[in-house]
Amino acid sequence: MTDQRPDPDALLDELKREELEARRGRLKIFFGACAGVGKTFAMLAAARVKQQEGVRVLVGVVETHGRKETAEQLEGLALLPPSRIEYKGRSLSEFDIDAALAAQPQLILIDEFAHSNAPGSRHPKRWQDVEELLAAGIDVYTTLNVQHLESLNDVVGQITGIIVRETLPDHVFDMADEVSLVDLPPDELLSRLAAGKVYLPHQAERAVKNFFRKGNLLALRELALRRTADRVDAQMRAYRADQSIKPVWHARERLLVCVGPGPGTEKLVRSAKRLAANLDADWIAVYVETPRLQRLPEEQRARVLKGLRLAQELGAETTVLGGSRLAATLLAYARTRNVSKLVVGKPNRGWIARLWEGSLVSELSRLSGDVDVYVVAHELEEDADKRGKRVPSLLFSDSESGHTARGYLAAAAVCFATTELNHLLVPYFELSNVIMVHLLAVVLIATHYGRGPGVLASFLSVAAFDFFFVPPQLSFAVSDTQYLLTFIVMLVVALIISQLTARFRFEATIATYRERRTRALYDLGRELAGALTASQIIETAVGRLEPLFRAKVMLFIPDSEDRLRAATETGNDADAGVAQWVFDNQQPAGLGTNTLPSNAALYVPLKAPMRVRGVIALQPEETIHAFLPEQQRLLETCAAQIALALERVHYVEVAQDAIVAMESERLRNSVLSVVSHDLRTPLTNMLGMANMLNAPTLPPGRHSEIAQSIQDEAIRMTKLVTNLLDMAKLQSGVKLNKEWQLLDEVVGSAVRACERSLRHHKLELDLSRDLPVLEYDAVLIERVLVNLLENAGKYTPAGSRIELAARHDGDKVRITVTDDGPGLPAHMEQRAFDKFTRGAPESTTPGVGLGLAICRAIIENHGGTIEAGNAQPHGARFSFTLPASPPPELPPEDA
Repeated sequence: MTDQRPDPDALLDELKREELEARRGRLKIFFGACAGVGKTFAMLAAARVKQQEGVRVLVGVVETHGRKETAEQLEGLALLPPSRIEYKGRSLSEFDIDAALAAQPQLILIDEFAHSNAPGSRHPKRWQDVEELLAAGIDVYTTLNVQHLESLNDVVGQITGIIVRETLPDHVFDMADEVSLVDLPPDELLSRLAAGKVYLPHQAERAVKNFFRKGNLLALRELALRRTADRVDAQMRAYRADQSIKPVWHARERLLVCVGPGPGTEKLVRSAKRLAANLDADWIAVYVETPRLQRLPEEQRARVLKGLRLAQELGAETTVLGGSRLAATLLAYARTRNVSKLVVGKPNRGWIARLWEGSLVSELSRLSGDVDVYVVAHELEEDADKRGKRVPSLLFSDSESGHTARGYLAAAAVCFATTELNHLLVPYFELSNVIMVHLLAVVLIATHYGRGPGVLASFLSVAAFDFFFVPPQLSFAVSDTQYLLTFIVMLVVALIISQLTARFRFEATIATYRERRTRALYDLGRELAGALTASQIIETAVGRLEPLFRAKVMLFIPDSEDRLRAATETGNDADAGVAQWVFDNQQPAGLGTNTLPSNAALYVPLKAPMRVRGVIALQPEETIHAFLPEQQRLLETCAAQIALALERVHYVEVAQDAIVAMESERLRNSVLSVVSHDLRTPLTNMLGMANMLNAPTLPPGRHSEIAQSIQDEAIRMTKLVTNLLDMAKLQSGVKLNKEWQLLDEVVGSAVRACERSLRHHKLELDLSRDLPVLEYDAVLIERVLVNLLENAGKYTPAGSRIELAARHDGDKVRITVTDDGPGLPAHMEQRAFDKFTRGAPESTTPGVGLGLAICRAIIENHGGTIEAGNAQPHGARFSFTLPASPPPELPPEDA
């Protein structure tokens, strides 16, 4: 009985998804083949219905293109004013996302989903604006033409001869909660175009000659219908999976062809391709590896690989499955993919092949239910049962599933040991109990060595039991005919046990293999997520992929000129020229591909969402594994993860460079501001006052006053230039001239230097009597004290009190400058020490914001700390520390 209980992990994922969807807004796309089919009109009509139902509707962006009917639909709907963005001397109108988020409507209309925003907008693409709106819980109606889908961009370009620049990633389209197809026949659309209902007359005439040709419209309409049908099909399959619906729904034809080892495989694949083309259906090529099919010779296994490659070239999705029962595995996979028709080959000649193929067809016919089974006739070829060299399993990357001579030898040895053990047990146990020991040996052999050794162990156990224990002993003759039933039952039970054990072992091997693949992908993704540099990503990729694919791995990374260079010092003998071709053409090449298949390595491009980030080259130890669909998909998944990690690191570096460039630009602008304002202003004042000294009408008493003003401006300019030079010197590194001395001396010299600037303030000194001798650069520490005191004087009114205090605090001395002025502005405690940062940017207070930055650089060079804060009840407090290490011992005085 099969377990019908739902998967708890699937239920948990479903609950998380529903919770996320409950908080997220819903997206509805009005989808059409081209402009003019009525998408915007349909969106506005649906919005008006919603508004009548009481929903708050806001029109974010709607382009009417001069269409009267569309403009009339806007009446009665609230309009969001656009934002204006200046770009290259032009004022551009764009969607105002901040105003939309502030308005918090229940539903917002955003026309032209694939639109590119003007430079300077928050997001480069409009669909990113929609993402932010959806994350805020706002429902969005939008419009989209089929030519704007990224996956169809090349197809549309080939059909129409016009390359569409504004494209939308397909995953954004697929995430929509609802897609409403707005369709219009080409003849009716051309009539609307001629009547001026799509474009203005002069635009319509040009459109008819270029884009709006009937053939183009037919092709675009088919693309729109097919893309919508694909989406609906995906939704249907997701619904069937969520609801655990087993029966196949024939909403759309899908074929599954079973590729086998028999002759005529290529004809089977071609027949399935023709059938899929006639039915206009998707098709899948599958090879199921059962325990018996693992014993295929090299010729038949190569035939399977050839059939899978041919199916892939003809457009099929290919996969390799593992299962103990061929028909059950095929049908189970077919139902999960909603397959409506199953294609298999007709039994070929040879009684072994006829037995196997015939049982497969009959079992499929019996179990298929609502899945149609098609049987294709094979061409007569050479004997398919011809044995050749054995090769490894197609499903597994190791050879653990194969039978070896060691297994058969072990079966014989275990049966011999069991017989010897039973000789010791016979005097104490009945023969019926001794049989159990033989059955246990059969189970052990089948578990460890597979079906073949298990069958051998079954026959040897029955023979040994008959020969050594059943009277007459040492003879295969049986005196009691009842033992014949015992032998038959024992043999059947032993065979059944060995077969079941081997089947379970095979299924456990499949589960282990899949778990190993999942674990490898998880470990690779986890390590790549933690990588911070490209070199770490490359090291992780090589270290993980080499044991996973049993291959030598080399990565090629492009330089600034898109020329590939080897990113690993050691690796395989990969050809850089082939890697460059793969990078330029974004297609795999080398082993197992149609481009340079004789090359010893397989080259795969590292495709990221924005561009190709490099090429990975693998030189496998066993070339057969390079052709396997399972291994190819695993490699593509790994390559995609590596490419995403490389792109992430690249954009982190780009962001860091941008931050450095922005900071450099800010500093350059600040320096220019200093030169243009804070230097030019005192120079202008000095020039004006010098002209006043030369004026003949100047009263004699004014000469000294003007001279003093000139001196004050000169001192101000000198301090400013000194700050600039000191900041540059400190950043380039300065050697401290440390000496052991008392703090009182440098405090006194700093106070004398500030007498003029603090003449209108009350300065109080509070120096502790237990201050130790400190080792510091007196000139630089004096500069720190002068800057802090003058800073307090500049930002406090006349008559304010300024206190300079010093305390011994353990292994350091703390010096504090406190005033009773207005204090620091909010959030300025840390920014106060940044270069060119002022407490009041637009203040008339002189200075360029370098004094505190110089203080921090000096104190940090001394091994101390500096901090700023507000005092209570008001005022600002600046404090810094200096290390208070024990002074060296003085040498004894000479006698």
